[in-house]
Amino acid sequence: MSTTASHDDVRHYYGEVLRSSADLKTGACCPTEAMPSHLRPLLADLHPEVLERFYGCGSPLPPALEGCTVLDLGCGSGRDAYLLSRLVGPSGRVIGIDMTPEQLAVAQRHRGWHAQRYGHAESNVEFHEGMIEDLASVGIADASIDVVVSNCVLNLAPDKAQVFAEIFRVLKPGGELYFSDVFADRRIPAALRHDPVLLGECLGGALYTEDFRRLMQATGCADARVLSRSPIPLLDPQIEAKIGFVRFESITVRAFKLTLEDRCEDYGQLATYRGSLPEAPHAFDLDDHHRFETGRPLRVCGNTFDMLANSRYAPHFALIGERSRHFGLFDCAPAAVTPGGGAAAACC
Repeated sequence: MSTTASHDDVRHYYGEVLRSSADLKTGACCPTEAMPSHLRPLLADLHPEVLERFYGCGSPLPPALEGCTVLDLGCGSGRDAYLLSRLVGPSGRVIGIDMTPEQLAVAQRHRGWHAQRYGHAESNVEFHEGMIEDLASVGIADASIDVVVSNCVLNLAPDKAQVFAEIFRVLKPGGELYFSDVFADRRIPAALRHDPVLLGECLGGALYTEDFRRLMQATGCADARVLSRSPIPLLDPQIEAKIGFVRFESITVRAFKLTLEDRCEDYGQLATYRGSLPEAPHAFDLDDHHRFETGRPLRVCGNTFDMLANSRYAPHFALIGERSRHFGLFDCAPAAVTPGGGAAAACC
C-alpha cells in the first residue's frame, strides 16, 4: 500500500466513518476517569462538540507547561489542544496539526469560544492541515518547540521514522516528546497492516515495542522512558477474529532531545524533588520506576540526571553531582516495592 493510499484511508475513517467516540470498535479510547485527577475538572470547560469527536488512547499532557510552545500532532477536533491552551496560559502557544479536514473544522470553529472561556484576550491556539511527516510544510521551524505531544496518532503514520525525525528536528535542545499510542507485542502481518478498519482503529499500524526502541535509537534518542501502560480490549468480534492473536497496549512515553548514553551509567549523582509543581505536591513521576518523593534524595543514573538538569524540570529539583568520576553501570533492576510502600532506587 502506498503512503498516499494509507493517508486516504485514515482521512476517510476519521472524517466520514467515525462520527463520535461511540463508533470505535476497540477499547483504545480512554474514559474520563483514566485521566489524571488534576486534569478531569478542565474537561468541563471544553466545548461538547470537541469532546464528542475525541479518539485518543491516553492523556499525554505533561506538567510544567506555563509559557511553553506545544505542538499537538494529530490534534483532531482539538480536545488536547484546548486543554493545553489552558495549561500553557496566555503567554504560551499551542499548534495543532491534522490531515483530516472534517476534524479540523470542528477544532477551528471553537477557537474564540475557548479563548473567551479561559479569559484569554485572544486565542493562543492555531490549527493547520498537514502531514505529521512533513512539519516544515506548515511552517514549523527547527528547534522552535518546547514540547511535542500526540494522542494515539503516530501509529497511523506509514513512515514512522520520518515522523520521529521531524519531531526531534523541531524540538528545542532539552525539549520533550510526550505521547500516548497503541503498541503491539509482535510485528503485525502486512495484510493486516493494510486493512482500513484495523488501521483506522489504531491496530494495523501499531508499532512492535522492540521496533519502537530500535527506531528511537536510530533517530538519536538513546533513552525513551515509559510512564504508564494498560491493555487494550478488542470489543468487536470481527476485529477479534482478524487480529486477536496480538496483544495491544496503550503506552505513554516520555523522551527528551538530549545527548544521552545507551546504558544507565553511575556517576554518584543525586536528585531531590522540591515539591514545587502544583499538580504534584508530594511526588513527581519521571517514568514508571522513578518516583521522586518531595524532599527525599534519590540516587540516579547519568541519563536521569541530565533529563532533569537540562530540561524545563530543572527548577523543580535540587541536583547534586557531576561526571568527573564513573562508578560503572547503574543498577538497572526494576524498582522493588519496599514494605513501607516506597520504591528502591532504580534506573531504566
